Formats: sequence, C-alpha cells, structure tokens
Amino acid sequence: MSEEQDQPETEETPDNVTPIEEQLDPVAKLQGELDAATDRTLRLAAELENLRKRSQRDIADAKRYGVTRFAEDMLNVADNLSRALENVPAEARQEASQRMEQLVEGVDMTQKSLQAALERHGIKQIGGKGEKFDHNLHQAVAQIPSNEVASGLVAEVIQNGYTLGDRTLRAAIVAVSTGASASSPAASEPEQKTEPGSTIDTKA
Repeated sequence: MSEEQDQPETEETPDNVTPIEEQLDPVAKLQGELDAATDRTLRLAAELENLRKRSQRDIADAKRYGVTRFAEDMLNVADNLSRALENVPAEARQEASQRMEQLVEGVDMTQKSLQAALERHGIKQIGGKGEKFDHNLHQAVAQIPSNEVASGLVAEVIQNGYTLGDRTLRAAIVAVSTGASASSPAASEPEQKTEPGSTIDTKA
C-alpha cells in the first residue's frame, strides 16, 4: 500500500459555517430573552397606568354627573314654580288677602330654596337677558328687534337653561335681538326747512 492510502481521510469544514459553540452562546440568548421580557413588562405597565387613569375619570364623572337624570326632573319643578310666580303680578299681590299673600310668599321661598339646592349640587342657571348668545348654552327660536338689547344678545328668555359642571344640562330657549327697531320712513326723513317766499300758493 502507498503512503497516501495509509493516511485516514479527514472532513474539511467550509469557511462560511460558524461553529456550533458560537451559535449557542448562552449569554446572547439570555440577553435576548431579557430584552423581550423587559419590553413586555413596560407595555403592561403602560396599559395598567392608562386603565388607572381611565377608572379615575369614570369615578369622577360618576360623582359629578350621577345626578343628571334626577336634576332634569327637578328642573320641571323649578319651571312650574317660576311660572306660578310670574302669573301673579305685583298689583295682584298688593290687593291680595293676607292668606293669598302668604301663599305667594311660600311659593317664592320654595322656588328660592330649590334654586339654592340645585346650586349646591353644581347645577347653575344660565345667564339670561342681555347675555351674549352662545349656541352651546342657548337655543334660539326667534329673532326680535329690541331697543334695550344690542344685536346678537339674548333679548328674551322663554325657558331657563342650566349647566351641570362643565356640561349643558338643558339649553336655555331664547329670542335673540336684532338691534333697535327701524324708525318709520316719515320719521327717518330729514325735515326740510323752507325760506319765506320760497313757495307759491297756486290755489289762490
């Protein structure tokens, strides 16, 4: 046998193949798992923080606006008391009997007490005549001329409106001023001055 045949055959490793020891580096593997776990933890913490803030807002809204339906029902009572007082003019109060006067005073006190109770719970009446029209607070049903209120302001309040916190509980129904009423054509024309002898009487 020749020397070439006596030598054992050896397998050659290609130059572009990484040894298995380097592919299974435990430090690199653990670092990757740690990075992934850290990312998941941060995402979970962010979601929990958002949930906490959202829960706090819901609780605050529930405390502030939980009386909305009850308040809406009580506004009808306030409207009825106000209408009852408006239907008793000052002249009638002066001429009324003592019992009738006491009844009117009792209704007046009840109406004021109800308004105070509503305000204690954050329910406030929207500004009325003379206030600037705001479509978030007012509902305009008419435009009328007014010599007392400038154009664009509330001229008359048909139904009072109320707010609850920063929300409009019920918009005020109003009529908006278009400004002072126009004068009649005859009154608006300037008066013409005449000089003596400037006109001739043709009827003579």
